[in-house]
Amino acid sequence: MPRALLGIPEFRKLLYLRFSMHWGDGAFQAGLAGAVLFNPERAADAATIAGGFAALLLPYSVVGPFAGALLDRWDRRRVLVVANILRGLAVVAAAAAVGAGVEGLPLFSLALLVMGISRFAGAGLSASLPHVVPAERIVTANAFSATVGATIAVLGGACAIGLRAVFGTGDTGSAWTTSFAVLGSVLGAVLATRFARGSLGPDTVDEPANAFVAVAAGLVSGAKAAARTPSVRAGLIALLAHRAAFGISLLLTVLLMRYSFTDVGPLKAGLPGLGQVALMGGAGILLAGLLTPKAVSRFGRRRVVVCGLGVAAAAQAGLGLPLVLPTVLLAAFVITAGGQVIKLCVDAAVQRDVGDEARGRVFALYDTLFNTMQVAAVSFAAAFAPLDGYSPGLLVVATVLYLVGIAGYLVATR
Repeated sequence: MPRALLGIPEFRKLLYLRFSMHWGDGAFQAGLAGAVLFNPERAADAATIAGGFAALLLPYSVVGPFAGALLDRWDRRRVLVVANILRGLAVVAAAAAVGAGVEGLPLFSLALLVMGISRFAGAGLSASLPHVVPAERIVTANAFSATVGATIAVLGGACAIGLRAVFGTGDTGSAWTTSFAVLGSVLGAVLATRFARGSLGPDTVDEPANAFVAVAAGLVSGAKAAARTPSVRAGLIALLAHRAAFGISLLLTVLLMRYSFTDVGPLKAGLPGLGQVALMGGAGILLAGLLTPKAVSRFGRRRVVVCGLGVAAAAQAGLGLPLVLPTVLLAAFVITAGGQVIKLCVDAAVQRDVGDEARGRVFALYDTLFNTMQVAAVSFAAAFAPLDGYSPGLLVVATVLYLVGIAGYLVATR
């Protein structure tokens, strides 16, 4: 099936654009994580780590409501060109701030700017997909592009970790490492110009004449469209449960890697350990991308989503609770795979069941809820987690959240 998709020229162009943007995102996030969390010149406690995650994730929530209305109003091809240029400039500014030793709110504000622009462009990619593939192939196209794109993001992070070994772990080395993410933005802007104007939509504009009114109405419109689409409404319940549980385990994993774990043979602690977590997560995403279309076709979306939540809950309890490096890595693989299965099902529901005139706004709402929940979960965990990250109680809470998600999803789809 992916071979047939790759035979579609416009899909290939959108795929290459996604690759460049995801590589840049992965490189920037890993570079910033090294600069803030694993920099010998800076201290990092649970609150600082939570602040870093907020800087990386809140743009998805803050930008989301505005992105949706504008993506359903503006030429998406132009949005992708301009957004990549602006993101490149913001990456350079953030890297310069790292090199100058800037900390706290000023640095996080620049990170917010980079990721905010990135999220705006990412929503444009998702809303554009139905314009380059036939309707009957959207599920497969979405699974393939999201899966390989996430793998490319992991590759970008791995490149940043490798560059950190070359340039050093201090502020200057971290600045050079982070600056390389600009390459993804430059390439993305060039690739976006290859599309014809108007070819990525929107086909029709269902927006108020005043742009400010359109922006303000975006979140409300997206909420209404999601509320009247049962598959989307139920899917959001499942996703919110996953992101809440995932946020708790993510903070604990970072603390464990930073302060508790030591190397176990080829398994590494510290920033390389987080790189291995990312690689295991990437492998889980790849597996989910391969299995989800076939599983949905055979068993139906409802059963597949419930299975994804159940598998993640089992991994959280069975592999996460021992709180040792080898099982934490296995948990990262299984939990990320389960979460990606859920996400692919919800993505497909939005792309197939929501009209093009509102699709961008629903994706914006989706991003807003998705990432606000993870930031809230990370902040909650930061308030209770010990510095060494050893907190079985919080992992039990994360497991229960998955079970609550199953119950909520089943009720919503009954």
